[in-house]
Amino acid sequence: MWVPTLDEGHATVSGRLLDALRRDIDNGTLPPGTRLPPHRELAHRLGIGIGTVTAVYGEAARHGLLNATVGRGSFVADRRTSATTADAGAAPIDLARNLPPSAPAQRRLSAVLARLSRRGDMASLLDYAPPAGQERHRQAAAGWIRRVGGLGDARADRMVITDGAQQAMLYALGALCRPGDTVLTESATYFGVRSIAQTCDLRLVGLDMDEQGIRPDALERAAQTGARVLYTMPTLQNPTGRTMGDARRRDIAALASRHGLWIVEDDLYSAFAAGFAPPPLASYAPNRTLYINGTSKALAPGLRTGYLILPDAELLDRVLRQVRAHVYAPCSIGPTIACQWMEDGSADEIVAEISEELAARGDIARLVLGDLFVPPADRRCPHLWLPLPELDAERIAARAMRAGVQVTPPSAPLIEPRLISGIRLCLGPAADRAQLRTALDRLAGGLDADHPEPAAAVV
Repeated sequence: MWVPTLDEGHATVSGRLLDALRRDIDNGTLPPGTRLPPHRELAHRLGIGIGTVTAVYGEAARHGLLNATVGRGSFVADRRTSATTADAGAAPIDLARNLPPSAPAQRRLSAVLARLSRRGDMASLLDYAPPAGQERHRQAAAGWIRRVGGLGDARADRMVITDGAQQAMLYALGALCRPGDTVLTESATYFGVRSIAQTCDLRLVGLDMDEQGIRPDALERAAQTGARVLYTMPTLQNPTGRTMGDARRRDIAALASRHGLWIVEDDLYSAFAAGFAPPPLASYAPNRTLYINGTSKALAPGLRTGYLILPDAELLDRVLRQVRAHVYAPCSIGPTIACQWMEDGSADEIVAEISEELAARGDIARLVLGDLFVPPADRRCPHLWLPLPELDAERIAARAMRAGVQVTPPSAPLIEPRLISGIRLCLGPAADRAQLRTALDRLAGGLDADHPEPAAAVV
């Protein structure tokens, strides 16, 4: 059994364990395919908490170090690249991280910084902001969410600005849940929710999906078990790209009301579905929905600006207590840039340019991959879903890495692998369309090598 030596170079136990895992993979102590010890056994051997081991294994899987399969365990991933299929020594082409194409924001960065430098109030940004964020920033964000996100009653006085949407999710679940509580979600979902659940000792239950996302009958059954919280992404769902229609949203809202469920709605991709998707779930269940939006997917991830809108004053107060305890106040620099772009119209222009680029990249994927992926609900979706049996997905992801293409670890988004499995491809992080085409050609070669059939039963 692998029992690592934890050096003192990192401040936290989880950091030291992750460093040891990286070191032993890099030096060959843990060759590709090695099965790691079960979480509980390693925690016992090292004298640390099982939650620490779970969090480290999850982080390692997110970075492509491990492949984790429910029921089989965690295995060291094969990260070696092949000089016959990829440029020797070159970094792999990134199709793993869900980032927007960066050029539209980069072109406007110098201008916005110059404009802000001429403002007379810039020195105030060096002081603490109010715990909910600057009033001007919240007002601009509320207007932008009403216009771009489709939430007609977005209220600045119920909004908390956070350091990214991930932090907004942490605050929302922290306001609603206690350790050991169950959170319902899609059978495949955003990996960050899994990280929060592992850290906060929450149990995730994945619900069966169809082409519109969560099935009402699955939610009906799960709600009867006593769960109190549903986390969902109804628009361009990550990783599948599915979108709930109007009738489905009404059904989900009605079920939440009937069973006393709180809804945590992640609406990060709504900017790319404007004119296509119905209003957010928060419009259908305003008294039961904690609504999340932000700039990471629509403008630029480096702004680290998220928005959490609470349905009532009591939940707002709970979140503000968390803010004071965790960070005291949100950062002001990123929200200031976002606010300026929202006020002068640049944010809308950036979204429009990113949307156009994503549509063009989606067309390239359609040309290269044909019907191997399930078309997302809107052609501007920044991620694609290739439904595949779980073992095929793991094998193809490893083959893609050897060919110089990094995809999201197939196990990362899966909550219920028996219901769904596949590979997520992110269209945004490739440097340009030519690099994306190269990556997709290499990936298609790996698919052709096995001729796997799309897993129709899981979609």
